[in-house]
Amino acid sequence: MVASRLAALAAALAAALAALAPAALGAQAQTPMRARQLGVAPGIFRPGAGNAITDVAGVLVGQTTVDDGDSVHTGVTAILPHAGNMFAARVPAAIVVGNGFGKLLGVTQVGELGEIETPILLTCTLCVWRAADAMVAWLLAQPGMENVRSINPVVGETNDGTLNAIRSRPIAPADVVHALESAHGGPVAEGSVGAGRGTIAFGWKGGIGTSSRVLPKSLGGWTVGVLVQTNFGGILQVDGAPVGRELGQYSFRRDVADRSADGSCMIVVATDAPILDRNLARLARRAIVGMGRTGSFESNGSGDYVIAFSANPKLLRGADQRRPDVEELTKEEMSPLFEAVVEATEEAIYDSMFMATPVT
Repeated sequence: MVASRLAALAAALAAALAALAPAALGAQAQTPMRARQLGVAPGIFRPGAGNAITDVAGVLVGQTTVDDGDSVHTGVTAILPHAGNMFAARVPAAIVVGNGFGKLLGVTQVGELGEIETPILLTCTLCVWRAADAMVAWLLAQPGMENVRSINPVVGETNDGTLNAIRSRPIAPADVVHALESAHGGPVAEGSVGAGRGTIAFGWKGGIGTSSRVLPKSLGGWTVGVLVQTNFGGILQVDGAPVGRELGQYSFRRDVADRSADGSCMIVVATDAPILDRNLARLARRAIVGMGRTGSFESNGSGDYVIAFSANPKLLRGADQRRPDVEELTKEEMSPLFEAVVEATEEAIYDSMFMATPVT
């Protein structure tokens, strides 16, 4: 029975995935559908109202897609933990490295202080520094920032150079500003948008994906939201079905030198649970488990990072750095959140692929 169920699910998803194959990127795209519309609903906990990272109260997402209709296919995705001045009201945070073949900016200070003081940007590999410079300029121009002499921008990336003319470093300051200033709550565009415009996952078109989980009141009622930028390889599994293997689209299918396993995945985790950097790091590590459920084995050339933060307003840190007057969850209370982030990460990765449209 289990084998027949997996085979049936693999067959049902085959048509949706085949339309996204890079070898047929010029083909007519089917109308994209999220994983749940295809009957794929990982886990046991229910999603939030929008099944998005923005289900965590206060979190905003803005995106700029940069596409010249020819060789440039990239963009910027901005995640804001709250709508205020991030430098003046910082959030507790942690960053976990799955495989460190990447250029994520801001890691060491976040690890040292356990907080993030800027919005989080995602873009393409060779645009990291331009994006960081543009965000720093934007922050310095904000009211109250006149005497600031140090900012730790957090900027993540994946290498979209297969579909994007990455050497041209096409991200402009205006693209970053637009992503930051257009950030909003509610629905989040997925697929071939923003920083996911030129990405590839498991040999199919990747992109931006998001999902959320809400714990039952008996377990705290907290929300966990995830946003991913997928650009990695492996052997795709969808809700346990061996889709990649059955469709013949997977790493090492030709020989051991097959580089389709390489690539990267950026994962951003938000929660309203009152947890500080140590427990946020524990939460972030479980997002890697969710990535593994989709068939990733974190290859040598993959840059896989998880940035986790708490958007609980009682935890905001001002310049005085006073300890927040709030009781943090105990370690025993973390387990339901661990399950929630695994489920949301897995589903967000599926959505990044199912919602993607062809890019040529």
